[in-house]
Amino acid sequence: MAAAGDDPWLDEAAGRLVRPFTVSNGRTEPSIALDLMSQVMATGVTPLGYLGPEHAQALDLCRAPVSVAEVAAQLRLPAVVTKVLLSDLVDCGALTTKPPAYHHTPTDRSLLEAVLDGLRRQL
Repeated sequence: MAAAGDDPWLDEAAGRLVRPFTVSNGRTEPSIALDLMSQVMATGVTPLGYLGPEHAQALDLCRAPVSVAEVAAQLRLPAVVTKVLLSDLVDCGALTTKPPAYHHTPTDRSLLEAVLDGLRRQL
């Protein structure tokens, strides 16, 4: 039985009913390099052919610029699977990507504190 508000691929007791690797057809390498902080955005181009429901969900999330990490969180999929899905959408012209603009070093204390504060606000 699906949990209230969840999609049909999630079950309250069993968890995800479709294993993540099946979503990407067993692929673990995206066709393009994507960082978790890379920004992706829909181009307005409609993908030709069947891509799958997760592709459609990802494309819907990308109407405005969003990070790869955020898309993975919203889809409730591992980052590597999300990267494969997003690279499929980039390959067919439905998404565009922009590498992250690092203004700080990844170990910058103020950046890490800002991330921690953001996470605390989400809980």
